[in-house]
Amino acid sequence: MELADQSKISINKPKWLRVKLPIGENYKKVRALVDEHKLHTICQSGNCPNMGECWGEGTATFMILGNICTRSCGFCSVATGKPNEADPFEPAKVAQSIKLMNIKHAVITSVDRDDLPDGGSDIWVATVKSIRRKSPGTTMETLIPDFAGNWENLQKIIDVAPEVVSHNLETVRRLTKQVRIQAKYDRSLEVLFRLKKGGMKTKSGVMLGLGENENEIIETIDDLASVGVDVLTLGQYLQPTPKHLKVQAFITPEKFDEYGAYAKAKGFRFVESGPLVRSSYHAEKHVF
Repeated sequence: MELADQSKISINKPKWLRVKLPIGENYKKVRALVDEHKLHTICQSGNCPNMGECWGEGTATFMILGNICTRSCGFCSVATGKPNEADPFEPAKVAQSIKLMNIKHAVITSVDRDDLPDGGSDIWVATVKSIRRKSPGTTMETLIPDFAGNWENLQKIIDVAPEVVSHNLETVRRLTKQVRIQAKYDRSLEVLFRLKKGGMKTKSGVMLGLGENENEIIETIDDLASVGVDVLTLGQYLQPTPKHLKVQAFITPEKFDEYGAYAKAKGFRFVESGPLVRSSYHAEKHVF
């Protein structure tokens, strides 16, 4: 089914998308710290279904470079518009949050900053360095944008060498213009190729249920394998607000298992495939 028909569709969530309430002593300790110090994580703001599990394992996700994006992806609830100036103190603030929360593995992501000549890459580098100074035992995954194909800015990430560098393809080739709008499918593959060529451990994620067919999913997995991606996540797309793209299909857990098995056979080091999987799910296990 094409995305053009989405306004006519209404699908009820299936039972396998129900989430258990977060529990566990470590989760309670982290939650108390977050509340006490008014710390900000994507886990909370994105209402992630895996927050309890991840916090219990000492993993959390943080967003840098503000909360206004220069792009308007149809799946993302982050506000689009003219961002504020980059905060030079943000790297230190994020590093302090990670130290206070005693995070073992931090996932750092960002909005797109096409308004900046460096695409935000200097803040990225400063954040990685600041975290290393304050929490030298903490490993990192950086979930980066495509820097609009500016390879000098991408090289800065390679030079600072986070343990894992992630860039999400998000959807299949045919739907990229509708789902990601300003992004390009082949440019994202080029980002992942260059990261791998630069010696990085690479990771990418794809959302299912946006109108893609089975052959397109297989093609996408093949494309990611062809550029040497180490870790692949496959999860169900969920519509964040009525203004965003509607869910075209809820993929069954059995289908996710099939796609996951195919991806493992293609040689990915790690594959996370399931309805509730998000790009940072089990991120701490992807450091190898």
